[in-house]
Amino acid sequence: MMMRAMQSVSAWLAKWTPLFVALVAVGTYFAPGTFAWVRGDVQTAVLGVIMLTMGMTLRAEDFRILFSRPWDMAIGALAQYTLMPSIAWALVHLMGLPKAVGVGLMLVGCCPGGVSSNIMSFLCKGDVAFSVGMTTVSTLAAPFVTPLLMLWLAGENIDVDAVGMFKSILMVTLLPVAGGFALNAAFGSRDAWRETVKVMPGVAVLCLACIVGGVVSAHGARFASSGWLVFAGVLLHNSLGYVLGYATGAAARFNKAKRRTVSIEVGMQNAGLATVLAGRHFPSMPEVAIASAVSCVWHSVSGALLAGVFNAADSLFGIQRVKTQLSKGRKNG
Repeated sequence: MMMRAMQSVSAWLAKWTPLFVALVAVGTYFAPGTFAWVRGDVQTAVLGVIMLTMGMTLRAEDFRILFSRPWDMAIGALAQYTLMPSIAWALVHLMGLPKAVGVGLMLVGCCPGGVSSNIMSFLCKGDVAFSVGMTTVSTLAAPFVTPLLMLWLAGENIDVDAVGMFKSILMVTLLPVAGGFALNAAFGSRDAWRETVKVMPGVAVLCLACIVGGVVSAHGARFASSGWLVFAGVLLHNSLGYVLGYATGAAARFNKAKRRTVSIEVGMQNAGLATVLAGRHFPSMPEVAIASAVSCVWHSVSGALLAGVFNAADSLFGIQRVKTQLSKGRKNG
């Protein structure tokens, strides 16, 4: 009975992730002490739990899919790590963003795809196996690619500790994902384990909300002075990622499901990782963390909205096709 209730709560949280995270952010803004405990090592540990839940959903079959579809994965990974960093760099210069805000936006752009993108791909009838594959590939590559991209894009203006960033990403992404995968491989055949895994999406949402709450608790007062500028940058970065991701899928002649998946995977970043990296490696620049936290909230909201737009388009075109067929039927009759 208890497990069923937890699974129901988990399903609700997964469905309403954007609303829940946004409510936590707003609530923490007015009551900063609520998540004051999510700082430093605690924040890192919370992100580690998110990545552990991702690993717990991976199976050997998922890795076989990676190797059976190398062309898809190569295009997806290339789009992920070229489009979002490039868009961020361009926006920083075109909008004349302050240094700290610009660093935050570039940090988000250099991170791998977000775990919740898999849920959004499912909701909009995308290619879920492809989505999981893209997230996995970009996450496995993150310890190497993210520090190098940050060093290249921002290294001239700030001191980027690429080696330290590599170690941080390794600790909070690769090791927890590997641990979760190992646990799933060892216990995946057991009914109790499969029932437990169904609770993990809700755990991941709660942890994401804690990370956002921690940043708002620490830096929420600064949002009043730079909030709209940060949000404008995050909004444009995210939206262009969706558009150019979809265009990449179209250029690669992917089918509709794959194009939607590339769009969501490219546009939705692991902003939770960016938030942790911001606090650990740029403590003297609070706006870096604010940009990452705003991305956490907005990417979840926009991903759900985009999934809804895709589904609405299906319904609209479906209605139009029925009308066309009826019209042809009347003419023939």
